[in-house]
Amino acid sequence: MAVALFTEVDNSGILVTEVCAMADAALRLRALFEQLLGVPLPVRIRAWDGSEAGPPDAPALVVRNRRAVRRLLFKPGELGLARAWVAGDLDIDGDLYTALALISGLVWERGEDARTLFQALREPEVRSAVRGLAALAGPPLPPAPPPEEIRRVRGHLHTRHSDKRAISHHYDVGNGFYEIVLGPAMVYSCAYWQAPEPEGTLEDAQRDKLDLVCRKLGLTAGQRLLDVGCGWGSMAIHAAREYGVSVVGITLSQEQAAYARKRVAEEGLTDRVEIRVQDYRDVTDGPYDAISSIGMAEHVGAERYLEYAEDLFKLLRPGGRLLNHQIARRPQTDESAYHVDAFIDAYVFPDGELAPLGTTVTMLERAGFEVRDVESIREHYAHTLRRWVTNLKAQWQRAVRIAGPGRARVWLLYMAASALAFERNRIGVNQVLAVRSPESGASGLPLRARTWN
Repeated sequence: MAVALFTEVDNSGILVTEVCAMADAALRLRALFEQLLGVPLPVRIRAWDGSEAGPPDAPALVVRNRRAVRRLLFKPGELGLARAWVAGDLDIDGDLYTALALISGLVWERGEDARTLFQALREPEVRSAVRGLAALAGPPLPPAPPPEEIRRVRGHLHTRHSDKRAISHHYDVGNGFYEIVLGPAMVYSCAYWQAPEPEGTLEDAQRDKLDLVCRKLGLTAGQRLLDVGCGWGSMAIHAAREYGVSVVGITLSQEQAAYARKRVAEEGLTDRVEIRVQDYRDVTDGPYDAISSIGMAEHVGAERYLEYAEDLFKLLRPGGRLLNHQIARRPQTDESAYHVDAFIDAYVFPDGELAPLGTTVTMLERAGFEVRDVESIREHYAHTLRRWVTNLKAQWQRAVRIAGPGRARVWLLYMAASALAFERNRIGVNQVLAVRSPESGASGLPLRARTWN
């Protein structure tokens, strides 16, 4: 029988050594996790020694090595789990969505973080469980974070430099990778579905979303459109080709801009579409007849949001329309307690922030806009994310070759967990149509709303 030695100094300064049997690591892990969390584990545990423990029909949380346990010990909560997942120390055997739904009740929905776990260490049972996990983990050296985790630098958030760095971390991972995930539409935002899966294609649903935006903006030939956060150029191309407008698309990603320019040239639209690598704060060539901001405002941050809204307001002509398509979170009783999701902040959207819908509407109104329509399309994003997950899994080996195994695992976890979050109404997504109404009050919108549907 193998044994592990755990050594610590107790409160009295006496060196204590505990011997822990290792013949059945899964059974031991399961018992210790349940002791630590205070609830039964709804998933199986499969450990590095081949042992298993837990409900036989449930998905299995595969603990590939002791390093996974060390990651959880040194970073309790979501970030420790994320690091172990990205590094490949943890895996799931079984349906990913089912496993995440079961695990989310233990981690994300409980709101566990290092502070609450350290407070729990006052309890003897919890201290005992931590000692047991440390014995299983082996030598107490904290593993280095996976290289996919962004390195933090000191300074204010949402400066031009920090925003460009954050956007590069998220988007400059290879256009080929995004071709796999997003499919031919190359639209990285919520699609607009006529019917739930499996009916309809992702490409059709994304085309319908772009067309919905154009109709809400009331685009007509000869107008000027500013597409803020233009991505790979899909909105700019659709608006120019289908509605005859002239478009300026801006992004902070060099890779996105190069890809978008190539697509524009292939469509023969270089006389009507200009793609710039530019911060929205540096756009000075207004006025524009319309502005689209699709999936970009999440990067702005609460501290800068009013400035963002005011800048867009100034760029619009009187009577011009803004379509702001943005993910929203549920409001909190104490808004000062809001903190960015640890996994997403470290691996997906550095410095990204979600705001409640009411806050977004208030900021737009404070900037001078008249908000005319709000449409929630939350369920549409869940369908979209599930289709992206299917795309990624179907070409997994190619995605790994392009972006690396860690980055592919980041995206698989992020998209699957986000799909569940939209389905459960933990987050939503809304299209807010706002107008820079002139002093006369003539908004230019039809008397009956939603004639675009």
